[in-house]
Amino acid sequence: MDDRPDFSGQDAALQADPQAPQPIFNMPRSLVFTLVLLFVIYGLWAYLLDDEGQSYVLIHFGFTPLRYVYPLTEQDLAWLWTPVTYSLLHGSLEHIGFNALWLAAFGAPVIRRIGTIRYILFWILSSAASAFFHAGLHWGQETILVGASGVVSALMGAACRFAFPRNRGYDRIGGHLYPRQSIIGAFRNRTVVIFTLMWLFGNVLIALGLPLIGADVGEVAWDAHIGGFLFGFLLFAFFDPVSSRPSPDTPA
Repeated sequence: MDDRPDFSGQDAALQADPQAPQPIFNMPRSLVFTLVLLFVIYGLWAYLLDDEGQSYVLIHFGFTPLRYVYPLTEQDLAWLWTPVTYSLLHGSLEHIGFNALWLAAFGAPVIRRIGTIRYILFWILSSAASAFFHAGLHWGQETILVGASGVVSALMGAACRFAFPRNRGYDRIGGHLYPRQSIIGAFRNRTVVIFTLMWLFGNVLIALGLPLIGADVGEVAWDAHIGGFLFGFLLFAFFDPVSSRPSPDTPA
């Protein structure tokens, strides 16, 4: 796997004809692999396992705050992997479909920018950050968290640092070529501010119990979404190999 950001051909193509139509499904291979993996795991869980098997998977691979109330030395190692493995599980086709759409939209520019290895590390750490942000508000509760929405939210937060060029909308195709904005600079970008406020408003509605698309599998972990977004937005610079300063061939 190549850890370098994939800029090949994109910059020249954008400069040659920035208005040229771009393919809808122009996704990095690691993102395609991620989507296939999520659907394969869901298919195996939903259609090959009986109720007992499904429950076993949720208990041993889903995340629950209750696990961390007890001494870790008195448990199996599920406390170690569940802060990540829960993000690979989904409760319904609508649940995984909803997350897959957002993952495809916001994962593409982030992966193109940071490369596959950093993307894997970003997934692991943002998944854990989302889980423990959720656990901090539900400490000791016997809830089971599943789904990639925390990681998707982290990718959204990361994209807000570079893929929303000033005075333009979100650039899914060429967004990875723009310089990274500082945290304060991102809040000076009206598009980022509007997007973030709309995203927060949607999660407030979820917190208030209003049903939204993708919320058919029980309570939606809006707090995990916020934990993920904060992780991606605030810590993206640690994963970004690209200079924050604009270069002569960076799109304006």
